[in-house]
Amino acid sequence: MINIYAAWIGFLLGCIAGAVPGLFFHKENWLGGYGSWKRRMIRLGHIAFWGIGFLNLSFGLTAKAFGLDMENSAASILLIIGAIAMPLTCYLSAWKPFFRNFFFIPALSVTFAILLFLTRIL
Repeated sequence: MINIYAAWIGFLLGCIAGAVPGLFFHKENWLGGYGSWKRRMIRLGHIAFWGIGFLNLSFGLTAKAFGLDMENSAASILLIIGAIAMPLTCYLSAWKPFFRNFFFIPALSVTFAILLFLTRIL
């Protein structure tokens, strides 16, 4: 299932997204210090790969457990959109704070995916 692949790709990108900035975290004032907007957005982008990766993995495995074919469902597509859009929005927001205005895209994508999936399995 594509969501299981998306999950594992997200985990790999999460490792990379943590390792690269991790080379600089020891510098107290890196990107403006620990509490700076840029540094917080980079941390959020890193964890978004993992968090939405776990949602994609859970979705894929739960669909298999229930014997559901959800491959091209709206829920599947929305979770993948969220997996791409959330880290992207985080990193773009770190670059230019204006991009914070687009957080509704991944947030609503994931929310609607979960709602659609719940209506299917309940």
